Amino acid sequence: MTNGTVVILGNTGKNFGAGMSGGTAYIYDPQGQFPKLLNAGMVTHAPIDDPLEAEKLRTLIEEHRDLTGSGRAAALLEDWDKALAAFHKVGPKTAAPAPTTVAAAVGK
Repeated sequence: MTNGTVVILGNTGKNFGAGMSGGTAYIYDPQGQFPKLLNAGMVTHAPIDDPLEAEKLRTLIEEHRDLTGSGRAAALLEDWDKALAAFHKVGPKTAAPAPTTVAAAVGK
């Protein structure tokens, strides 16, 4: 992932975040297994403790529920405080600056 936002309400595989150079991922992890699956060399993870960020996440999940009828999203929203505590915010350890020219992008 090079930019943007993703919310994952299901399981992830091993090495999550390998190649992640930008953006933010929110991972729902009620069993507490996610830290063992992420690529700790490339990404960091933290709980969501900013109220504005928590509201942004809630809004994304509400939109998902409304557009898809997702039962999982509806259940998370019903007990939001508990659900929020099970989310990880994931981002790259260092965001590499975007190349300013095509030559810089290809290393010439």
